[in-house]
Amino acid sequence: MEAIIAALITGILSLAGVVISNLVSNAKMSHSLEKAQAVTDEKIEELTREVREHNNFARRVPVLEEKAKVADHRISDLEKHINS
Repeated sequence: MEAIIAALITGILSLAGVVISNLVSNAKMSHSLEKAQAVTDEKIEELTREVREHNNFARRVPVLEEKAKVADHRISDLEKHINS
């Protein structure tokens, strides 16, 4: 009878140890995942900002190219007018 009680107590304490160990391990893992997710979210926000900047430049460059073309034609016309 004493052996059964000792075995039950040992089993219960072992189970409690495993449960506590798993809870602590899960809490650490959860914290690590939250930290990794925060880093990932920050990187995504930075990339989004960079893409928006790039898109803004992509819209403005054709306008600048067209203005440069117009300026080149005007310069050519002025040079022809001066040389004639």
